[in-house]
Amino acid sequence: QVQLVESEGGLVQAGNSLRLSCSASGLPYGRYATAWFRQASGKEREFVSAVTWSGTRKYYTDSVKGRFAISRDNDKNTVYLEMNSLKSEDTAVYYCAEGLETPDFYVYYRREDPYTYWGQGTQVTVSS
Repeated sequence: QVQLVESEGGLVQAGNSLRLSCSASGLPYGRYATAWFRQASGKEREFVSAVTWSGTRKYYTDSVKGRFAISRDNDKNTVYLEMNSLKSEDTAVYYCAEGLETPDFYVYYRREDPYTYWGQGTQVTVSS
């Protein structure tokens, strides 16, 4: 049984930092890319960041470039999202997702299609 477990989010003040983690277990054999998406209240879920299995390629949506950093530790089956200089507009439920790193991933990584497994989501609230 595949499980993706996100760390607890929380309430942080604007300008502060927070690190999320996503621990995976039970994944079938393969090289998985991992992404973070988020969904603000009343809005559609949107792409935030993604990282390839090797960790060598990282992708970010424009609004978080320079503030967020994605990384992974494959020995621990864990992916991290370091969020710095948080803004009120970063308030959302954050989801991690895993998908096999196929050639399509490099084209469609911003979409939900490449990702087969999803975490339950964790709330991040940034107060201004």
